[in-house]
Amino acid sequence: MSAKTQISLATDKLAVGYSRHPVVEDVNLRLNAGELLVLIGANGSGKSTILKTMAGLIQPISGDIEMLGASVGSMPKRVAYLPQHPISTHTLPLRVRDVVAMGRFAHLGLFKNPSTIDKKIVETSMRSTGIDAQADNPIRDLSGGQQQRTHLAQALARQAEVLLLDEPTAGLDINGRKLVADLIAEERSRGVTVVLATHELKDADTADTVMLLAQRVVSIGPPEVALRDEYLRECFGFTQPH
Repeated sequence: MSAKTQISLATDKLAVGYSRHPVVEDVNLRLNAGELLVLIGANGSGKSTILKTMAGLIQPISGDIEMLGASVGSMPKRVAYLPQHPISTHTLPLRVRDVVAMGRFAHLGLFKNPSTIDKKIVETSMRSTGIDAQADNPIRDLSGGQQQRTHLAQALARQAEVLLLDEPTAGLDINGRKLVADLIAEERSRGVTVVLATHELKDADTADTVMLLAQRVVSIGPPEVALRDEYLRECFGFTQPH
């Protein structure tokens, strides 16, 4: 595949999985800067496996994938990944501020002290997710929803060009889900490409592309195409309410 600066993500006949056993095959995508791809499916459908492959955490089984014109995993400053289950920090005396500041590590390296700009980015990211009031609280003392906001702030602090978000609204109430939707819209407005894994159909309302998954690609296209009733029945056994 040729690298083009306006293309954020491109895959061709991509197969993803573990130990050479494919979970999803024949993934063909092309995303431009500022676009939103929503991966929808039940647990075990392959959403997280695709995101981990995009993040460079697992190798493709076959096919091609490029992120920002380069191999995945080679640009930690430009790509941010929020896993479905972030690594537990409960056993460490880390404050919310400390966890969010980890989002700057790719820019700082191991030994460089954060600058005034880095600290400002951390503060702004905490305000964006509404966790700034708990900035100096130990993360282990937070509710599940507050911890999710903290990890989302960490991803935002990377100030990446591509955001890979695995179930970012897990544990959040309706206000929290709206906040995530607003943050995604804001990131896209400045040219950030977002890939969002979810099981909520409503999360696809503003997507450019939706991929419906059930350990295979059931459908792909704009929401009105990918979420047709016949595809939803095939994937979930139900149709959208009208």
